[in-house]
Amino acid sequence: MTAPVIHSLREQIREHIVEGIVSGRWKPGERIVERRIATELEVSQTPVREALRELESLRLIESAPNKGVRVRSLTAADLEESYPVRAGLEAIAAELAAERLGDDCSVLEPHVAALHEADRLADAAGQVRHTVAFHREMVRAAGNSVLLHTWEGLGIEVFTALSIRWLGTVQQSFAEEHEELVAAFRRRDPRIADLVKAHVLGCAPRPDAAA
Repeated sequence: MTAPVIHSLREQIREHIVEGIVSGRWKPGERIVERRIATELEVSQTPVREALRELESLRLIESAPNKGVRVRSLTAADLEESYPVRAGLEAIAAELAAERLGDDCSVLEPHVAALHEADRLADAAGQVRHTVAFHREMVRAAGNSVLLHTWEGLGIEVFTALSIRWLGTVQQSFAEEHEELVAAFRRRDPRIADLVKAHVLGCAPRPDAAA
């Protein structure tokens, strides 16, 4: 039997910190103590430092000399900034993946099914997980490693989670919107890039949502 894929220690620590921020364990402006996380997770401080550096590059945390690392006080406007970039990348991905997904959408379908269940249960964690997984599979289907690497560098999962959990960003139905994209790929809709772009922009939080 093949052993399951194990995330690197840095990735596990990063997920732990992100979950703590999203769930409210660490609030905006609150200090994150590197040594305390290392002790709690029984790891050295080096992978904790690496995870924090990665989260700083995503603008989720910030550091200052003699002040340590703190959770950034993100607004809806801050979260919104990544969406036009993401929409442009995914529009390119949709165009490149159109023929492949027109022939076979099986990589997308399980996530649509899971989103129906998440919608039914109002399961925000499930909505985040399968929304991101759907879009990652679409980008991966483009067959362009540079595009995929750039897309993943935007921290899609983190910002999707924050948009949904912090700001209550909701669509009419996560499942229905993604089902419509699958149908567009299947019928080889020539407007697929525009449809994907409009879909992503429609998911962006609005600046007045933080009011």
